[in-house]
Amino acid sequence: MTVSPARSVAAEAPAGHYDAFETRSADARAAAQLQALNALRARVGEAPLADLADLAHLPVLRKSALVEMQRAKPPFGGLVPGGAVHYFQSPGPIYEPGGVTRDWWRMGRFLHALGVGPGDIVQNCFGYHLTPAGMIFENGARAVGASVLPAGTGQTELQVRAAADIGTTAYAGTPDYLKVILDKADEMGERLKIARAAVSGGALFPSLRQEYKDRGIFCLQCYATADLGNIAYESPAMEGMILDEGVLVEIVRPGTGDPVPDGEVGEVVVTTLNPDYPLTRFATGDLSAIMPGQSPCGRTGRRVRGWMGRADQTTKIKGMFVRPEQVAAFVRRHAEVGRARVIATRDGERDVMTVQIETRATNPALYDGSILETLKMRARVELVPPGSLPNDGKVIEDKRSYD
Repeated sequence: MTVSPARSVAAEAPAGHYDAFETRSADARAAAQLQALNALRARVGEAPLADLADLAHLPVLRKSALVEMQRAKPPFGGLVPGGAVHYFQSPGPIYEPGGVTRDWWRMGRFLHALGVGPGDIVQNCFGYHLTPAGMIFENGARAVGASVLPAGTGQTELQVRAAADIGTTAYAGTPDYLKVILDKADEMGERLKIARAAVSGGALFPSLRQEYKDRGIFCLQCYATADLGNIAYESPAMEGMILDEGVLVEIVRPGTGDPVPDGEVGEVVVTTLNPDYPLTRFATGDLSAIMPGQSPCGRTGRRVRGWMGRADQTTKIKGMFVRPEQVAAFVRRHAEVGRARVIATRDGERDVMTVQIETRATNPALYDGSILETLKMRARVELVPPGSLPNDGKVIEDKRSYD
């Protein structure tokens, strides 16, 4: 298939930034975000925070708790007293509000970084049925002045026909579905004008990104959820993901609300500054890590390494569930312990639980009692030097074979 590029991929960086927020100093950004956060807290009668670091003292809101809040006060758990323009449903079920004001989900910033703007036609292949992904990207496309073909998923032959007839210049959807469209266009002998691809909702493997590049398509990805909207996004520099200006992101130790040092892998916890739907310390269940420095593209916001797996590592061992919060409770009991990792293996037909402990202590028996109290079963104990456990965010690892 030959692609007629609507724009040169070499001109991948937009002429300017989306707004002045993107190039603020760290101090200016923190001060503005603290002011916005405290304004939201004042609306519900909560005391102001003296510093953004004080967020760490507030409870983490998990999806299971949000479901219970919504059941008690349908549909949004009392967090959207004025109602919503759109009502969405995600698995759980969890209900999310939607707005129609400019860039309500903050997706325009990502599309602008990709180079999408006036004159572009975005073929939006995210779903429009119940879940908000389709509207999230449509709202963002309209914020940057682009037109939208609300294509959704499926009916690939019709997707190609529409892209060819309308002259689609940009794609929005999951990373792999664009390839399905392009391959179908090859079969049909159609020449498409798609030159930009905004992808999310799945893994963008390097080989797939390279294939799109070989076809003349510049592809960037973002990290977004139905509850929070855009959290982080790639810029043309493609070095990590830049945190959106409208969210506060913490990386915490799985099973806790305790922030980890920059660079250490942990669970992504997000506070939104959206006055229509404020969520404080909402746990995504995803793993990532803060990257040092700032992007070469000139945007000064902090960056994360992108999606690195799931934080919910609950595992059944010897017929009992072991949860990340139990491992965290064990670590808290011992000031000399840096981190711990539970490993599930098999010995013949029996489950075996091993607890690896980062400590300078030399007597494994010191920890037998607290392991039994917190993890509710006995375990093999391995003492390892501080800093030696893998930096992958795992506190429970299941090495058993289920083949």
